[in-house]
Amino acid sequence: MNDGFAPDWPNTDLGPMPNRRFALRLLLLALAVPKVLRRARRLAQADVVVARNFDLLVLAAIARALSFGGRPRLVYECLDIHALFTGQGPAARLMRGLERLFLDRIDLLWVSSPGFLRHYFEPVQGYRGPHALVENKLWFDGSPPPRPKARPPVRSDRPITLGWVGSIRCAPSLAILAGAAERAGPALRIAVHGNIHRHAVPQFDAVVASHDTIAYHGPYRYPEDLGRIYPGCDAVWAQDLWQRGGNSDWLLPNRIYEAGWFGCPSIAVAGTETGRRVAAGGQGFVIDAATPEALAELIARLRPADFDAAAARMLAAPERAFRLDGAELDAALAPVLDVAGGRALPSGT
Repeated sequence: MNDGFAPDWPNTDLGPMPNRRFALRLLLLALAVPKVLRRARRLAQADVVVARNFDLLVLAAIARALSFGGRPRLVYECLDIHALFTGQGPAARLMRGLERLFLDRIDLLWVSSPGFLRHYFEPVQGYRGPHALVENKLWFDGSPPPRPKARPPVRSDRPITLGWVGSIRCAPSLAILAGAAERAGPALRIAVHGNIHRHAVPQFDAVVASHDTIAYHGPYRYPEDLGRIYPGCDAVWAQDLWQRGGNSDWLLPNRIYEAGWFGCPSIAVAGTETGRRVAAGGQGFVIDAATPEALAELIARLRPADFDAAAARMLAAPERAFRLDGAELDAALAPVLDVAGGRALPSGT
């Protein structure tokens, strides 16, 4: 979805990073170290370096130790906790040990979900250092797409359209949506928008081709196309089930903020961080079990007024419930900026 993107900041391209091929990722990470060191003078002038996820934390910590004379403060931003860190085998124990080593060298931990702290960093990694919550909300560089003041009422004389939007990589979700479509028949239509990670869902094309009520609408431009996609859905499937028992149970996906911005109800699974947020915020509906039967039963039970009420609640919420702003970033950076001299970000940065 970001093909052709040109950064508007002084950029150092560290090269492509493939999915899943961990040995190759380690090699590419090592090859990136000289590229970073060649920019050491520029980086040494920074107050803060933010490393997104573990591989870039390793790179940033090594580069800081070798050459950052100014020793900028180091922030570790955790957007996902990979299954490689949560298993019980020797590889997982090794990765957790390496992460603990680097956690001792950071100045601040950012997490995109409180579940990461509650279930992993505190009880598993024993982390007790400074932390801040930076949710994976919408970020708009320019003018945001307008929020509707109200959504058109859901009609009882047409099928319910359930969207699946974003990075499509969850095979269990595909199975649940396909099974619910079979059980609901013409009363439910599934609209899929986004990039398909076919290494994770190799059966995607065959499943779509075998279901008349499932349609794939291709990738989309972000954020320009969001205002077209979400108004076309009566609700969205928000639950990630790719790594149950770990990351999928703990994360808060970007799609709940996208959907909330446009007043589109989310559907999630009870017992997950996503399900708790959707239920607590009145952002949609929760099913008790991650099964096609539970989803089909929910769709059959809901009435147009239920969708309309959830939409009204979200559209009445303030923008910052779904959109990241400069004030939140100021607060999240305050622990390291205070130590670095009390400097604050310019308004809106």
